[in-house]
Amino acid sequence: MTVRIRFARFGCTHRPFYRIVAADSKSTRDGGSLEILGFYDPLAGNDSDRKMALKFERVKYWLSVGAQPSEAVERLLLRAGLLPPPPIVAAGGPRGTSSVGTSNQEQPADANRDDGVSPEAIFSIGLQVN
Repeated sequence: MTVRIRFARFGCTHRPFYRIVAADSKSTRDGGSLEILGFYDPLAGNDSDRKMALKFERVKYWLSVGAQPSEAVERLLLRAGLLPPPPIVAAGGPRGTSSVGTSNQEQPADANRDDGVSPEAIFSIGLQVN
């Protein structure tokens, strides 16, 4: 049995209210859940209204036993600080080749060039040296 942490929709038409539940991945959206972990109200208007509440200890427990959060719940847990932020991948290369913090060593340009432009000048304005 694979457990997912996801939303179960309640409320009226045009006035959604979500419970955050731990449920079997094969059960329906509003079907039976194993445990209610909190709620999320996307339309809470006043500052006195609570927009979200979570049982932190129970969410940590379900994550520790292997429950997978849905994409929407994962964003909510990132905001709440229960999940670490995803690693940042360096742009410009194929995925999985390098991450931020690792740098590729550039080979020095040939010092005996005939065009009269120094490699330092080319590097400082962002052009490539062949």
